[in-house]
Amino acid sequence: MLETSARLLKLLSLLQVRRDWTGPDLAARLGVDVRTVRRDVDKLRNLGYPVHATPGAAGGYQLGAGAELPPLLLDDDEAVAVAVGLGTAANGTVAGIEETSVRALAKLAQVLPSRLRRRVDALQRHTVALTSAAPAVDPGALTAIAGACRDHQRLRFPYTGRDGATKRHVEPLGLAHTGRRWYLVAWDVDRADWRTFRVDRITAEPTLGGRFTPREPPSDDLASYVSQQLSVAPYTYRAKLIMHAPLEVVEQRTSRTSAHLERLDDDRTLLTAGSPSLAELVLWIGYVGVDFDVVEPPELAEHLRVLGERFLNAASSAGTSPGGTPPRR
Repeated sequence: MLETSARLLKLLSLLQVRRDWTGPDLAARLGVDVRTVRRDVDKLRNLGYPVHATPGAAGGYQLGAGAELPPLLLDDDEAVAVAVGLGTAANGTVAGIEETSVRALAKLAQVLPSRLRRRVDALQRHTVALTSAAPAVDPGALTAIAGACRDHQRLRFPYTGRDGATKRHVEPLGLAHTGRRWYLVAWDVDRADWRTFRVDRITAEPTLGGRFTPREPPSDDLASYVSQQLSVAPYTYRAKLIMHAPLEVVEQRTSRTSAHLERLDDDRTLLTAGSPSLAELVLWIGYVGVDFDVVEPPELAEHLRVLGERFLNAASSAGTSPGGTPPRR
């Protein structure tokens, strides 16, 4: 009996981890045959869990939405991660969920084992949040977008961007969060190209459309793609530089939204960045504080030469009086 109960709990946990499971996959994970899986699924249904089954070679099992939220099965690290995430959400960039996050965190704290409660309490007690002025996003929009990404459903929404207010029809790929803002990467159906949208500029909750067949993504690394779109694509001037420092060093002196980085070897990093003017780009490069070579554009070298001469002249004239002669000692 204990073995069967433990297996039911593990089956429920597996159904919560992934949206769809085949019978043979579940049987392999549980160490039983497919017939036992069917019996265990029936037992979960008798306990009130809405487990849906689809027959056929492409069929499988799926945990559906019920009238009540089923208990979640979390290991120690997952429970701590959820608690920390709820605490962070109370001071985050998603509008309207602060109070809800606090209530959920209070419920979780009641059932946490003492060993985990001490870990969570220590982190919260000794952590302060520095709130930012970043625009908050609608949680309904986030959940609708995430669900559409998962289920490959088209989205329609009003959007306010550089071109003003427009209506967009997209095939969503995924969401990216920079710590201050949320972005949606999607195929724009009307413009026949990939686009990156700021979620806070979606002015109403997106509406769901029909399903679509996923396209080849613009990059295997979505985070890297979004970094490039934010740091390079919007700007008039774009520069490629070979930084004479390891990737880890350059990462510490830049951000994913200010530069796109690629490792060349153990001691060099290719940096790509954009700016509305070459003068601003030169000053920003100096702020990074790493020796570099200019790959492109060639006119960047002239700006570096002019600014370098200006700085050298200032350094050589240090200590002179306003009249141009060295001060008397």
